[in-house]
Amino acid sequence: MSAPDSELAGAWKAYETGANAAGMRLDQWLAGAVGDEMSRSRVQTLIRGGMVKVGGTPATEPKQKLTGRETVEMRLPEPEPPEPRGEDIPLDILYEDDQLIVVNKQPGLVVHPGAGNWSGTLVNALIHHCGASLSGIGGVARPGIVHRLDKDTSGVMVAAKTDLAHRVLSDAFADHGRTGDLERAYLALVWGAPPRTSGTIDAPLGRSNNDRTRQAVVNETRSDARHAVTHFTVMERYGADVNDSMASLVECRLETGRTHQIRVHMAHIGHPLIGDADYGGAFRTKANRLPDEARALASAFPRQALHAALLAFRHPVSGKIVRFEAPMPNDMAELAAALRRI
Repeated sequence: MSAPDSELAGAWKAYETGANAAGMRLDQWLAGAVGDEMSRSRVQTLIRGGMVKVGGTPATEPKQKLTGRETVEMRLPEPEPPEPRGEDIPLDILYEDDQLIVVNKQPGLVVHPGAGNWSGTLVNALIHHCGASLSGIGGVARPGIVHRLDKDTSGVMVAAKTDLAHRVLSDAFADHGRTGDLERAYLALVWGAPPRTSGTIDAPLGRSNNDRTRQAVVNETRSDARHAVTHFTVMERYGADVNDSMASLVECRLETGRTHQIRVHMAHIGHPLIGDADYGGAFRTKANRLPDEARALASAFPRQALHAALLAFRHPVSGKIVRFEAPMPNDMAELAAALRRI
């Protein structure tokens, strides 16, 4: 049995090889001995860094062959200080344990530091909040971001606190639930309403020819075209005439996870998100058709009206399906209420 990273850090852990280890690569055998706590690439890094001994002699090559019936020792260095630094930013925490943390991200909060946003991000907040409970992702005391939400999209997000959780959750999100137990549902307030109560948008996405910072539906033969599928269900229609809805509440479920996918796909079928200046700016004048209260809210809505309402996945350690939901934030709930009164 192996110990968690936090227990291994700074101390040597001994593993006894058996006769069946003869001829095996050191990194291959040790990765199997450590189990799910650490990836093979991480084991290779430790070997090259002098953190592994075979028979009391430091090993330097991951490909070193074992003879069998020897003692292999491994030492994890203390996690490096996180970069960026933690910041005391309020978090709406839905769940937390020693493997992961689930939050309800507020609109306007950037997930990860980057150009123009080197501080004040969700990562900064998580580093501050989690502190010593971050056992190290790849040897660095930082949260593992396995999926993202746009700055102005609110809702449920999960972040890993250990290498194990990071690896398992990353695999689940990369698969998008096609063969696993990942479930994601988003709520969007859109202009108009699709004629059918449910449907699927299967349209590849790539960079827009007019603005490289935006995405667009592109021909599948383009080199940057990426398969993208969104399933939608119309939850509510808003308008005096059900056949001429001025707006609607739509639930979207992703089969793929491309940048701006829901925003681009809904605009592609003629129903862009309310407040989406990038993909629905041409529809802003539609607010003029709304009654006073709804018109004022829709015209001034400061972001795309998109909320990650549901996230469910298999816990990386317990194996149980965990499910988290977050209600629409106040700005979307207030707009939806005004639209219902039409």
